[in-house]
Amino acid sequence: MSQRFDPESYQRFLEDKMVSAPVSGLKVSRSDLSSCLKPHQADLALWMLLGGKRACFAAFGLGKTLIQLEVLRIIRERIGGVCMVICPLGVKQEFQRDGADLLGLTTEYVRSDAEVAASGADVVLTNYERVRDGGISVGGLTAVSLDEASVLRGYGTKTFQEFLQIFPDVPFRYVATATPSPNRFKELIHYSGFLGIMDTGEALTRFFQRDSQKANNLTLYPHKEQEFWAWLSSWAAFVTKPSDLRHDDAGYDLPPLEVHYHEIDSDHSKAGSDNFGQSRLFRDVAFSLAEAAREKRDTLSARVSKAIKIIGEAPDRHFIIWHHLEDERREIKRQLPAASEVYGSLDLEIREERIIAFSDGELQYLATKPRISGSGCNFQRHCSDAIFVGIDYKFNDFIQAIHRLWRFLQEQTVHIHVIHTESERPILRELLAKWERHKELVSNMSDLIRIHHLADAITSGLKRSIGVERLVATGSGWQAVHSDSILETAEMQNESIDLIVTSIPFGNHYEYSPSFNDLGHSTGNDQFFEQMDYLTPELLRVLRPGRVACVHVKDRILFGNVTGDGMPTVDPFHALTIFHYLKHGFRLAGMITIETDVVRENNQTYRLGWTENCKDSTKMGVGCPEYLLLFRKLPSDTTKGYADVPVSKSKDSYTRGRWQIDARAKWNSSGERHLTPTEIRDTSLQRVNEHFAAYMAGHVYDYDEHVSQADALDSVNHLPATFQALNVPARTAHVWHDIVRMRTLNAEQTRKRQQNHICPLQFDIIDRCIQRFSSPGELVYDPFAGIMSVPYRAILMGRKAIGVELAYDYWRDGVKYCEAAEIKAQTPTLFQMSVTEEEATG
Repeated sequence: MSQRFDPESYQRFLEDKMVSAPVSGLKVSRSDLSSCLKPHQADLALWMLLGGKRACFAAFGLGKTLIQLEVLRIIRERIGGVCMVICPLGVKQEFQRDGADLLGLTTEYVRSDAEVAASGADVVLTNYERVRDGGISVGGLTAVSLDEASVLRGYGTKTFQEFLQIFPDVPFRYVATATPSPNRFKELIHYSGFLGIMDTGEALTRFFQRDSQKANNLTLYPHKEQEFWAWLSSWAAFVTKPSDLRHDDAGYDLPPLEVHYHEIDSDHSKAGSDNFGQSRLFRDVAFSLAEAAREKRDTLSARVSKAIKIIGEAPDRHFIIWHHLEDERREIKRQLPAASEVYGSLDLEIREERIIAFSDGELQYLATKPRISGSGCNFQRHCSDAIFVGIDYKFNDFIQAIHRLWRFLQEQTVHIHVIHTESERPILRELLAKWERHKELVSNMSDLIRIHHLADAITSGLKRSIGVERLVATGSGWQAVHSDSILETAEMQNESIDLIVTSIPFGNHYEYSPSFNDLGHSTGNDQFFEQMDYLTPELLRVLRPGRVACVHVKDRILFGNVTGDGMPTVDPFHALTIFHYLKHGFRLAGMITIETDVVRENNQTYRLGWTENCKDSTKMGVGCPEYLLLFRKLPSDTTKGYADVPVSKSKDSYTRGRWQIDARAKWNSSGERHLTPTEIRDTSLQRVNEHFAAYMAGHVYDYDEHVSQADALDSVNHLPATFQALNVPARTAHVWHDIVRMRTLNAEQTRKRQQNHICPLQFDIIDRCIQRFSSPGELVYDPFAGIMSVPYRAILMGRKAIGVELAYDYWRDGVKYCEAAEIKAQTPTLFQMSVTEEEATG
């Protein structure tokens, strides 16, 4: 038998689960830094040098250029080799100016590997296009810093991902950008992969849930938000002003910003018709991309004319004119011949010359696209006016373009003119909503830095997530415990459990709570089973000799975009579970297959589609069933293999027919089970009210239960503030209680934060295990009880039960189920009461 549970070892294991960025850099004292750095710049430079692989997300004007150069200067002095900055077009002059004027560094712009080899500069500069197109290889660099790496998104997602994967051999790697956009989680994850902080696939699995209705639609687990942002802050510094790092904000006040919205009338006579042939009254670009394109084309001249009128009202001012389409650029040039143009097919050298000339005030008007000139360029020295001659849904391009002017050290009020059409109001609303979310998320990240400072943001933020307050609810023969099942099982008496029925977490596939004690909170199968190593020996110890542990599992689908295989593959989790239990002394008694709905699975994963199968059937697998693994603890006497306390059956009650069905290796299930709290939350209020009314009509009114149900709805923001929910039905025909007051055309609330389906065991599966492998009055244990389905059914079937659950919401609702089961089990029926009276008078 395995060694007894060691609580100190388990505590160390949980602490090791706290994920943070590795430290692989240089320890440098503040006195080693250049005296020209301001205090907040020195803090960031020291932090980046110590980490070796870090992201500096400092706001516009805080000095990212100077910080990067100083970091590379120190590395060059201490380590040697080639140190490179990769930046957008038109930004190299900023590095050349700061390097020479502030640090006395020599910098040189390079176009090829030959120029890199020949350069004797302290820091070499190049742009993303040179590296992307293969002109410059990066394998031999000592250090590289990506300035405004978010511009890579403009090249397409594939280029973005591939570009960030070509630097694994560079010892020192940095990212510096002012707007990494916390709204775009995948971008942040890719930066993590570039820096070597965490593999992209691992990060996606750890922090993000799949949309069960649409493959590859990933959202952050609601209960993982605190950990995600704390982990992010261990390698990325979001700094909006010096006071975020406890320094004086003097000189770092953003100038006033005035945004002017100009609406151009839409021609609704061209509204067209819908898919059913019905004519539309109004033009709406939200209907289709084609409709949006037509609106852009039809209003092009009017939008540019509006821009020219705005410019004409301030003839002495410099303007940058942002556009998205080539036709818009050509129309701008036609109506404003003095405008200088920067566009994609223009020679790179000419593009840079024009951007630099406008930055230096030599040109009065510049027409360009946000994705070309919207990142890294500093236009605030001679310009404070910008015009968007059109809008789209790309918020990052929009905010980047604004911050070319609205930044620290800008001395004038910044005027932003946004020209849109009447039909584009939904696009404008979405842009403004994204702007508000962006400010909120950046503020949250700045709060982390302000609270924990740079050095200890991760450990201070996460140690609070270890441990759980133990809560116990008991009844007649049952116990529901809110605790860590490992700690709870370790306190149980030897050979005190008659049957174990449980559905274990499926590795790191799902997470049920924000605690590190949660087994689902693992980096992968290895760490999951390492934590299970603390539990499984204890399960063997507490189980009576010869008795059974029924373990429900399901294999996992690994997506090709995460594994790099290009196709979905199967993680054989059930097989790994078998070997795990065998390692700890259990014996495999059998494996029952529970079929699932292959059509539903395909809708969730897109991996079994008929169309894809017809293209190449070798790529297609089969549906994943669920499995019930039967493990047995060896009896004390193995000569015949009978349990120390056998589970005997009467052939009258346990028939041959039942035995033949139970003995099959394939079970079918009705699927009946309790709703989880998540499913209750995501059910329409109409259905909730209908269910509550039906329940209350057949039960004695319980005030505490009524309040508990209302509080449960309120805890997930599902209790309406404008009308009453959970109405108790009248028990007399003289009172009407079913008048519908909320019959509207509102669609069901969009489910933005839904957790994955967690595969709770169905009632009939539980019942068959309990009936076959235990006797009335015996004790059934579920260490991963969830909403207490196993204890609930055990109570109804005349058994005793213990359930342990780490997630508080599940435990709380499970207690109610156990209480209801106890009442139901102890309440005699009419026929039972009649028999009792007959016996009493007999």
